[in-house]
This record gives sequence, structure tokens and C-alpha cells, in this order.
Amino acid sequence: MLIDLNCDMGEGMETDEAIIPFISSANISCGYHAGDADTMRRTVEMALRHHVAIGAHPSYPDRAHFGRVDMLGRGVVLEEIVGLVVDQLIVLQAICDEFGARLHHVKPHGALYNRAARDAEVSALICRAIREFDPSLQLYGLSGSVMGVEASRHGLVFVNEVFADRTYQADGSLTPRTSPGALIEDAAVCLAQVRRMVSEGKVVALTGEEIDIVAETVCLHGDGDHAVEFAKMIFEALSREHTF
Repeated sequence: MLIDLNCDMGEGMETDEAIIPFISSANISCGYHAGDADTMRRTVEMALRHHVAIGAHPSYPDRAHFGRVDMLGRGVVLEEIVGLVVDQLIVLQAICDEFGARLHHVKPHGALYNRAARDAEVSALICRAIREFDPSLQLYGLSGSVMGVEASRHGLVFVNEVFADRTYQADGSLTPRTSPGALIEDAAVCLAQVRRMVSEGKVVALTGEEIDIVAETVCLHGDGDHAVEFAKMIFEALSREHTF
């Protein structure tokens, strides 16, 4: 089984350089919620050095809240979403061009990701932006969400994403960060969840329900307290049991 391990990067975390040897895909912030041209350059260079696939991590224009507040109807309207995503892809692609690198995928960030996972109209607009920019780019999105349906409708390759360090709700959504138990802090719990998602296609919700899931890429957040430890642990376990 081929498994991809991805991490959000270029967001100002000091752990990026320590994590990147253990991942196969990097989602690079495009400046709207974090980062700037310099962080993008450094992260692209690191990704190339470690043979890591380069992805764009576009978000709402929300540096004040790190892209974790849903801006739709609060300064952003539906008609702007295509332009917001395309603009961010253009910025990162220009930096990739400096290094002779190519973009591999797009993974929306934070509140934009969560909105797209449940809102077909927002998902469709993100897919439209990708098609306009480069239809060969893959879309990373929440496993089992409407993002996959819209990607298929728009002729895009969809990669079902699961999370190593987040808990799930009974409907397959992620537990909101503002709720108790949203983050997995225990290494054994994290690894057990990853192994079960990858090997069995199952995850247990925070409320106890067993959920069917498709794990094609596993996300580990670089801003977690145990990010480096978890990255090394997951990499070593999956390297023994699967193929990156």
C-alpha cells in the first residue's frame, strides 16, 4: 500500500526543518494566513532537498486568526473564492519557478478547508480555481467529504486525507479545535489511530462511533506540541508496514 504523509509548512513554526525528513508532501502557506515570500522560498528549497512533493496551502485572508475563522459572509463573499485561491497559487508557483520546481497538489487551510468539507458550493469554487490554474494539480481534502464529490465533477484527482493528531466526530468531521479533546496529545493514541485508518479504513469518533474512512494521505500538523516526535514515530511505523 502506498501512503503519503503530509504536513502544513511555511507557517512560521520552528519545527519545519526537523519534520521535513519524515514526510512525503508539504502544504506550503501562501501568505494569506501565515508566511511570506521568504518563508515560501525556504520551504520550497527544503522540500526539494528532501524530495518532498510541493503543495499549496491557500486560505481565507486572515492572518489575525491564522485562517481559522470562517470569513464567508464576514468580509469574504462567494464570488471572491476563485480569485483568492488562484492568487495564492500564482504566488507559490512563481517561487517554484525560481527553483525549477512544480506544484503537485492543493490543500485548503483551516476554516476554508472545514467549510469546503461540508459546503458543496465552496468546494466547487475551489475546484474551479484549480481547474483554471492547472487541472493536473491534485486536491487534498477530508476523507468522505463533499470535496471529493466536487473534485470528481470537475475532473480533478482527489486525495482522501485523514488526520493523525485530531479526533473525529460521528459524522466524519474533525472535532473543532475549540472543543475539548480535539487534539491528540498521546503518542500511542496517535499511532494507533493512524495504523487503524491506514490498515482497516476505520476511525473511532470521540463519541465512540466507528467510522469508515479512506486513508490516502495522512496529515500531521507542524504546530502541535509533539509534532517532531509524532512525525518520526509515524514515519518509522509506516515505513515498516507500507510504502511512501
